[in-house]
Amino acid sequence: MTSRILHALPALATLTLFSCYPYPEPPPHHQRPQRDATITDAEQQKIKDQRDRMKDAQERDREAMTDGTPTDPGTTPKPPERKPTNVPTAQPVPGKEGFVFSPFNNKVIDVRDMPSGTLVADPTYPASEKKHFRVP
Repeated sequence: MTSRILHALPALATLTLFSCYPYPEPPPHHQRPQRDATITDAEQQKIKDQRDRMKDAQERDREAMTDGTPTDPGTTPKPPERKPTNVPTAQPVPGKEGFVFSPFNNKVIDVRDMPSGTLVADPTYPASEKKHFRVP
């Protein structure tokens, strides 16, 4: 019985020592000091001047669009529509009403619900390439 205790004593001592052993702590997280968030008087004046210039430019644009005629202050005039230039027109598929050949890759595209002259994006190309054509 004493031999069992003698064999268990070193194991118990080892467990006791390792249970008190400190774990390594992670290094402290260093944060960069934040920039002073206050704005000086000179910077505030620059911002105010910039805002005033932007308001003046907007007023001039509004006056130029209305040509000096007074309008209802609640409505803003629509800018003129810009139509893309050099947009190809699709060719109709013979014998199939409402289907056209794409001018870019000659694939058949369904345009049954679209009126003639409508600008359509080619669905065979991703939106990033923006291939458009007109419905005949």
